[in-house]
Amino acid sequence: MMKTEELKLVTEWDKTFSKSDKVNHSKVTFVNHFGITLAADMYVPKNAEGKLPAIAVSGPFGACKEQSSGLYAQTMAERGFLTIAFDPSFTGESGGFPRAMHSPDIDVEDFQAAVDFLSVQDNVDPERIGIIGICGWGGMALQTACIDTRIKATVTSTMYDMSRVAGNGYFDAADNKEARKAAREAVNKQRTEDYRNGSYARAGGVVDPLPDDAPFFVKDYYDYYKTERGYHVRSLNSNDGWAATAGTSLANTRLFTYVGEIDSAVLMIHGEKAHSCYMSQDAFKLLNGDNKELLIIPDAVHTDLYDGGDKNYIPFDKLESFFTKYLK
Repeated sequence: MMKTEELKLVTEWDKTFSKSDKVNHSKVTFVNHFGITLAADMYVPKNAEGKLPAIAVSGPFGACKEQSSGLYAQTMAERGFLTIAFDPSFTGESGGFPRAMHSPDIDVEDFQAAVDFLSVQDNVDPERIGIIGICGWGGMALQTACIDTRIKATVTSTMYDMSRVAGNGYFDAADNKEARKAAREAVNKQRTEDYRNGSYARAGGVVDPLPDDAPFFVKDYYDYYKTERGYHVRSLNSNDGWAATAGTSLANTRLFTYVGEIDSAVLMIHGEKAHSCYMSQDAFKLLNGDNKELLIIPDAVHTDLYDGGDKNYIPFDKLESFFTKYLK
């Protein structure tokens, strides 16, 4: 018998986007195979009948479901899909202790648990389930598609390969033994301090105040996570960030080993001017089959695909046609 944690879920609407009058919204919970109870927002098209195609959404890495993933989920529900946007283990309204930790195997399991949940809903067709991963959770979505054959279609948006960043640094600038050794020494020193103190130090979210000489991608994150545009009280990136030692597993892992064996459909979307665009371009080269597509959005930067930016950059028409084609 699965044991569930008792979660305290917020009942009022507290998203960074407006509530739609075209869908019914509710809070749901489900348990992953590590025994962690996950919290999600479910969006169901109003007046929907029969068994619907369904989509599970998560991301960005360090965000919460009240931010970008909820916007994607609600918008796709407006277009006829039953959707859930969930908080990963140890974050947001989801359970798990210690807080603000993660591991890539648990990240993948969270997506699989979302598919478990969707597969047994009375109003879902279990043969028509897809997933959307945003930013770092785009990488986790792709990794999940490697192993979960129930997923018929996967979309990654402004994808990050978190294992590559953890091991090589941004733009692969620390891809050498000396830099990795220094990072390992720092994180292991922190482990000793955490154990001595009986608590897990936080790494800090997006830097605040923003230095004048901050690189553009840091300014881009600040513009979303630290302003009214995207700030949320439960977002790690908007506040104290992940635990300082949370990246240990990612630094010792490489995602995408088997992505060339994904038979199901994959759509990868990235902004042309995003600092992270090279990650989707490189990952796409690993995919095989004529049901794989890389869509580059002209002029868009990384966070433009979080909420659409100032020009509605998120190609929801494309997402709708992609899922309609492959969730049939």
